[in-house]
Amino acid sequence: MTRDPKCRHLRLEGLADLRSELKRIEQADQEGRLETTGQWTAGQILAHLAAWIEYGYEGYPMRKPSLLLRWFLRWKLPSYLQHGMAAGVRIPGVPGGTYGIDRMEVSKAAERLHRAIGRLEAKEPCPHDSPAFGPMSFDDRVRLNLRHAELHLGFLRY
Repeated sequence: MTRDPKCRHLRLEGLADLRSELKRIEQADQEGRLETTGQWTAGQILAHLAAWIEYGYEGYPMRKPSLLLRWFLRWKLPSYLQHGMAAGVRIPGVPGGTYGIDRMEVSKAAERLHRAIGRLEAKEPCPHDSPAFGPMSFDDRVRLNLRHAELHLGFLRY
């Protein structure tokens, strides 16, 4: 997978790594050092990551994609879990290409993301399967959220 040269390369091995990265981002924001290299604000990035964790608990805002696309995505899942996700993927027909890109202050979005991470840390069962990937083990769900966070947090510099 080719990475955008503007992005930092991150590898989050667990939820503790994600929390540590989030704390560094919050500190950089408070000190006025936080920069974005992509099209979203830092608050949108954090809100987006929180939203996609929350969807497993509260329900996804979209319908399942076609059977062919679901089959392809399920086939790609092991690669995503191991190597990460590509930037620029858009959900067809969705304004902005994805869900959960609410404009929020970094501090509010960080609080939201901390709460979402807490649900994963508590191993709270996720009652909603991914519309794209279908049923996943809890560990795979966590790993997918870590890879998702690596992608988007890579657009933040501090």
